[in-house]
Amino acid sequence: MASLSIRIDVAPGNRIGPGKVQLLEMIAEHGSISAAGRALGMSYRRAWMLVEAMNSGFGRPVVEAQIGGKAGGGARLSTLGADLVAHYRAIERAADRVAAPFLDRIVASERNANDEPPTASL
Repeated sequence: MASLSIRIDVAPGNRIGPGKVQLLEMIAEHGSISAAGRALGMSYRRAWMLVEAMNSGFGRPVVEAQIGGKAGGGARLSTLGADLVAHYRAIERAADRVAAPFLDRIVASERNANDEPPTASL
């Protein structure tokens, strides 16, 4: 089945796509950048760099540090970060609904092309 992958170019050098959104979701779920990175098979350095790029690109935190507690600090999504994830996922759902009939036609065309017998060469 064909699917869309959405990337939003917010500003020059500031892009949001499925990977960054998934990282944000994992930070929200796990409460830390390192645990989110591990869940995605990503190094802490890479996860941290992506978070820093998002924070810098938006000019305010998408991910905020949490201080203290028994287990030490952690990270959580800011209101902006939570909104970013929610809006991105809403855009994905809307795009999927609109694109579904066209994607079905593309898949059907590809199947039909593969089902045609090979032409004889002379």
